[in-house]
Amino acid sequence: MRRLPIIAAGFLVFTAPVLATETPDAGPIISRAVDDFIRPAYRDFHAATSRLNEVTSKLCTMPSENLLAQARSTFSETVDSWSRVEIIRFGPVTEQNRLERILFWPDRKSTGLRQVQAAIQKEDPTATNPDTLSGKSVAMQGLGALEFVLFGTDSESLASDAPYRCSFGAAIAENLDSIAGKIENAWEKPDGFAKSWQNPSETNPLYRNNGEVLGELLDVFVTGLEMERDVRIGGFLGEATEKDKPKQALFWRSGQTIPSLAGNLSGMKALFDISGLAEALPADKKWIAKSIGFEFNNALNALASADGPIEDVLADSAKRGRLTYTGVVTSSLSELFGTRLSAEFGLTAGFSSLDGD
Repeated sequence: MRRLPIIAAGFLVFTAPVLATETPDAGPIISRAVDDFIRPAYRDFHAATSRLNEVTSKLCTMPSENLLAQARSTFSETVDSWSRVEIIRFGPVTEQNRLERILFWPDRKSTGLRQVQAAIQKEDPTATNPDTLSGKSVAMQGLGALEFVLFGTDSESLASDAPYRCSFGAAIAENLDSIAGKIENAWEKPDGFAKSWQNPSETNPLYRNNGEVLGELLDVFVTGLEMERDVRIGGFLGEATEKDKPKQALFWRSGQTIPSLAGNLSGMKALFDISGLAEALPADKKWIAKSIGFEFNNALNALASADGPIEDVLADSAKRGRLTYTGVVTSSLSELFGTRLSAEFGLTAGFSSLDGD
């Protein structure tokens, strides 16, 4: 039986049934997840990239302070919509390196930054054509690259006279819009990936039973929480004697670090609520769902009170403490999803080979 790589707090979730526990019918749960969360979320993301593509193109045609402000604002809106659906890290988004092309992160060696800066300095003509840009390094194609164009060093020149830089940004925006449209279309196809996920069978090459289908859904939460805690927050928040590293935070230039963290969590909470996983629990285990909802609210409230540019947040002891608290809450959520919920759905937990055990 295929093992699903669901990782949380050192655990993997397997599809072997637990004695006296029956795996619920996955059909209605997955249908709600697809129809009421995933498809609408990708539609929203595509709509955001289309607006971004339009306003960035206008900026290049008629550079001005007002249009630069609009482009920056629309970029932030796009980050918000992406953060909500970024938690879906399987299916069509994994094809043709789309996930990395939308957002290449973490970039610990600043590969993307160097490539983007070099393209601007040398005025590489292949980076201003969406067709040729799509074949270049994934680090030059997505939100990270566009953030530097719109918010990085010398970005103020976009308001007056920076034709190459603006053309590069416009190509990135058009490329993002193209990728978003392809992902949306792939999920909307009646005979596409969604059908395979919703209909497990022995002849289905991807999912053979309810356990594998539910395992994929649980992986969204467990992997998403691990990413939030260990990669996103852990990537810049120092521990013990370590110093904080605000410039290693995702979207620090645009001030979208905290909104992107909140977007990931709000997406997970919405998916949990919409899919109806709570209703699949037996009556005496409903407390698990209540605890999950309680902890999601705790984390989102903490992030809401830690607003502002990440450097300012880290310089404020109270706001910094809320980031630390968010990390603690995600660990609690990981245990609830990776151990408690998985066990109730007939999935067993084992130790991950990735945690050093």
